[in-house]
Amino acid sequence: MGGEIKIQDLNVNSFIDEKVEEIRRIVGSGIAINALSGGVDSSVVTALGHRALGDRLRSYYIDTGLMRQGEGKQVVDLFAPLGIEARIVPAGREFFRALKGITDPELKREAITQTFYRRAFKKLIMDSGAKFLFHGTILTDIDETVAGIKRQHNIFAQIGIDPQKEFGYRIIEPLVELRKDGVRKVGQALGLPEALFNRIPFPGPALAARVLGEVTPERVRIVRKATAIVEKNLSGTGSFQYLAILHEDRVTGVRDGKRAFGMQIEVRCWESHDARIATPTRLPWETLEKMAGQIIARLPEVVSVTYNIAPKPPSTIEAV
Repeated sequence: MGGEIKIQDLNVNSFIDEKVEEIRRIVGSGIAINALSGGVDSSVVTALGHRALGDRLRSYYIDTGLMRQGEGKQVVDLFAPLGIEARIVPAGREFFRALKGITDPELKREAITQTFYRRAFKKLIMDSGAKFLFHGTILTDIDETVAGIKRQHNIFAQIGIDPQKEFGYRIIEPLVELRKDGVRKVGQALGLPEALFNRIPFPGPALAARVLGEVTPERVRIVRKATAIVEKNLSGTGSFQYLAILHEDRVTGVRDGKRAFGMQIEVRCWESHDARIATPTRLPWETLEKMAGQIIARLPEVVSVTYNIAPKPPSTIEAV
């Protein structure tokens, strides 16, 4: 890995040419494989890998059961016009089984990592004969993991794990010198539609990163609905990222004139360039009030909606 390529120093065409040559040299005449989540980083690394290898890159959308509503089909449909075919692989049962009973954030991330790489992807790699796995790791992922802020699920060599030894394949990370703003520029230069290269960031552990406490199908269902409401209301703000979080503790509320112990949704909306530093967006009160009203009306389990106003640091963009 080289040093950081800052946005003002990034020549996107030269970067793409160098990475294409590097990928072809590493993979040779072999086959590579990658996970396409539809997030900015995975979308860009998919397009870059396809530019280098064409049909020798096999792309899969692993349906973990933790994604947003209808996300798999949306992602596959966005890539089809680019000549990139991705196959949806159902894997929700495996992930919920691995997450059962776990509440610690680090253990949840580890459970997702192990399920993803040892089970879901290992089988695909063995079946395909691929020896290489593309991953959209960026510099901020490495920085936060090495600093101990939070373990990113896609970090291996940086914390002493040898993927070749552990999983039987080599991981290629073409974007590790870039931060999010640079990745977006590369995606645009590769011809990705704005709906992909300018998409708001979405965490590797998906909605599991937005459920405090145990991750169950029912709790994911609730945060998935809240996420759809938040994204619909805040998509026009131009903010860097916006999300809904389901808290673990129940809070006291009132429903139909009676005391009700319900759930709490926390909304976060951020201004940032590269996710290292972020400040909460100063949303109009009317926007917050409308959004909270919709969440409470459509999710009767929820009795409280809050808005995070703490910057990063000390807060982080994602909760888990």
